[in-house]
Amino acid sequence: MSKKNALQTVPCESCPLRKLDTLREFDEDELAFVKTFKHGELTIGPGAPIVMEESNSPHLYTVLQGLAFRYKTLPDGRRQILNYAMPGDLVGLQSSVFDAMNHGVEALTDMLLCVFPRDRLWSLYTKRPSLAFDVTWLAAREEQLLDEHLLTVGRRTALERVAFVIWHLYRRGRSVGLVTANKIVLPLTQQHLADTLGLSLVHTNKTLKKLRATGCIAWADRVLEIRDQDKLLEIAQMEDTEEARRPFI
Repeated sequence: MSKKNALQTVPCESCPLRKLDTLREFDEDELAFVKTFKHGELTIGPGAPIVMEESNSPHLYTVLQGLAFRYKTLPDGRRQILNYAMPGDLVGLQSSVFDAMNHGVEALTDMLLCVFPRDRLWSLYTKRPSLAFDVTWLAAREEQLLDEHLLTVGRRTALERVAFVIWHLYRRGRSVGLVTANKIVLPLTQQHLADTLGLSLVHTNKTLKKLRATGCIAWADRVLEIRDQDKLLEIAQMEDTEEARRPFI
């Protein structure tokens, strides 16, 4: 696992996330505050922990580049992946409210993170209510994603589950510019899928083969391609809706 390194190489004015149509723009006062709120940046390699379960992290992070996953583990080591973090997502808010993280977050890829000191979060609420609302919005969105995940593991069939998580990740990646020509670099292993969907590794393997056989996806060399979107959506029992314009910090 790669060591975290403190950096500050991307000025807030030049943040690449600000170019995305799906993320709302800051006004001048908000941008000035975020510049003072930001403490620096971290680079992290695949497999490195961003935050650990039961830890008391002194920082919040916004994903600038890369992918990560949120997870919880049982005492015997079995893992449940709760969700995935992509560019623009806020990581570590839970520790700001409850003093300790009830889940861990691990990097899937090389990552660049913006770092914010947790002890200054209150100043965001007292001085910049518009940004405070944005943090509340992001927390509510996370709850919404978890609702959908609970429905998936509780009620969808194995085939529907795999189709759902593939579409979910593809759609979210599309909203932050990670999709080109219906393809996205998605370095998930079958174990990641199994841990996300509550399936055994063997069941996940068989179900993924079954989904590939429909012709709606191709997934090789870490690249996922959606070949028949309508068929994938039908299997997943989903609709193609664009993500609403959303805030980030």
